[in-house]
Amino acid sequence: MHPEVLLRIFILVTGLWGGLLAAPVAADAPDPELRQLLKAAANDTSSFNDRFDAEVWLVDMSARLERYIRDPAERIHLLRLVHAEATRAGLSPELVLAVIHIESRFDRFAISRVGAQGLMQVMPFWKKEIGRPQDNLFKIETNLRYGVTILKHYYQKEKGNLIRALARYNGSAGKTWYPEKVMNAWEKFWFVKHI
Repeated sequence: MHPEVLLRIFILVTGLWGGLLAAPVAADAPDPELRQLLKAAANDTSSFNDRFDAEVWLVDMSARLERYIRDPAERIHLLRLVHAEATRAGLSPELVLAVIHIESRFDRFAISRVGAQGLMQVMPFWKKEIGRPQDNLFKIETNLRYGVTILKHYYQKEKGNLIRALARYNGSAGKTWYPEKVMNAWEKFWFVKHI
């Protein structure tokens, strides 16, 4: 059996990840508005606009991410994708990093006990809902596109209330334990003070 498969089985059987991999489950899923947003997001691309700012941000975030991803090329690739997706959606890239930190600890092959997949722990039913059953949620680009779009949707739906949006993303609307975890990770590991 492949080592990654064995590791996944071990994690699922032992519950090693516990509450860290709670799935972003929409209480009112499938949401038709979110379905449309995911369809539109699947075809959008973006990148850094300013090379200097990109380099400063990438060097800073790469050093922070090293404890989770040893390969520098992998780190930079992930960080570029996170920045592009977050910027496309109008979210803070550092917030998205905090969500990934809590959801999967940067394990792109993470699977939760309820079946959520990848870095941002996206529920696979969304692929069918938007007519893209072939999408691979373990592919970083795809997972980020879905996860960031879902988070942005809940942020807008909650009229800018990040705590409520994070709770909805996690499927724990009305509770604060998950938003607190994300906010703590953001503050402790990913926050960038802008002067």
